[in-house]
Amino acid sequence: MQHIADKFPEITSLLYVDNQKGNDTFNDLTITVFRGNDHIFETMENLRFKVGPKSFYQTNTDQAYHLYSAARELADLHGDELVYDLYTGTGTIANFVAHKARKVIGIEYVPEAIEDARINSEINHIENTLFYAGDMKDILTDSFVREHGRPDVIITDPPRAGMHSDVVNVILNAHPRRIVYVSCNPATQARDLALLDSSYRVKAVQPVDMFPHTPHVENIVLLEARD
Repeated sequence: MQHIADKFPEITSLLYVDNQKGNDTFNDLTITVFRGNDHIFETMENLRFKVGPKSFYQTNTDQAYHLYSAARELADLHGDELVYDLYTGTGTIANFVAHKARKVIGIEYVPEAIEDARINSEINHIENTLFYAGDMKDILTDSFVREHGRPDVIITDPPRAGMHSDVVNVILNAHPRRIVYVSCNPATQARDLALLDSSYRVKAVQPVDMFPHTPHVENIVLLEARD
């Protein structure tokens, strides 16, 4: 670590984790700051985003802007909508679309990411967001929708495993007018789209090349209610 610090003095945040579990998950482990800050800041449009080591932010930061811009365009917000942002990470999409919505509710599994999401709303003077931390299938329930209101638009950006079937069922029951589904795994996205097909039709598909010279791609699908 000292060699890295000496070799690359431009690094502002140098952290490490001692992971003895034999896998690449570290959300339950302690992050140690070797030098500098325990976070970095990214800028998108006129917004600043605090990103901690346990918070999700797109690794290709330049393309992230194009990805989220496309998602926002497909959401077609006019200022009076209630938006649910599922798997919100550091609240990037939620805060990115907030100025075009009446209210945005973000849900994310990682508590540290939700803390960053709230801070990101605060530092960008955004007052119409609300964030919840917890397992998506435990937080997003029919009673949650009854309490917070039926969403007009749902934006969902799940991990590679896609959405749990319980989450899909709650979305079907909530029946938003539009769903914007951002995915890093077209296979699980296709599976989830099949589950939503009874109530939603695909209106647009927009791939975004986040990982040039690899077979990986992010894909955005716009769904609109059949009725």
